[in-house]
Amino acid sequence: MSQFFHIHPDNPQKRLIDQAIQIIRNGGVVAYPTDSGYALGCHLGDKKAIEKIKWLRSLDDKHNFTLVCSDLSEIGTYAKVDNAVFRLLKAHTPGAYTFILDATSEVPRLLLHPKRRSIGVRVPDHQITRALLGALGEPLMSVTLIPVGEELPMTDAEDIRERFGAHLDLVIDGGACHLEATSVIDLRDLPPKILREGRGDIRPFEA
Repeated sequence: MSQFFHIHPDNPQKRLIDQAIQIIRNGGVVAYPTDSGYALGCHLGDKKAIEKIKWLRSLDDKHNFTLVCSDLSEIGTYAKVDNAVFRLLKAHTPGAYTFILDATSEVPRLLLHPKRRSIGVRVPDHQITRALLGALGEPLMSVTLIPVGEELPMTDAEDIRERFGAHLDLVIDGGACHLEATSVIDLRDLPPKILREGRGDIRPFEA
């Protein structure tokens, strides 16, 4: 059974954040709140944890995983960003967007789309997520927590514990989240392509 932490959404308790990071570094899979529903996360490149997340979500190898980053400079380590793309990212981060970009060699191969070598990146606007990233010092490998056969992300930590607690190492209760998933924007070539309309305003990316 997973551990269950109540963390304040505006003033995250450092003690609990540090404990959560220890669980992640030890290979744990955690459910945590973001600015667009709850997500599943694990340590970057931890094959066993990533396989568990793929199993929980019934994901195949073609699914674009997301690196949840603390800021733009971190994105630049893991994704190829030219000046035009940098300006777009700077204008719309942090926020409820997932951007698809070409990956650099820093991204573990098991996270990449097998043909496109692309990766999703995102900078959330949520204090708990940002506290986790600050303490971790690197991106969190992540996918939105959308149960198999459903279309919307889970938004309540108690529901997550009831449905998935047996398979998770930690559930972070940061209060209710927004019901919509992120908007997904493909920035590998310009003009941008809108792959999914979600909570993030897509109008700035429309041709």
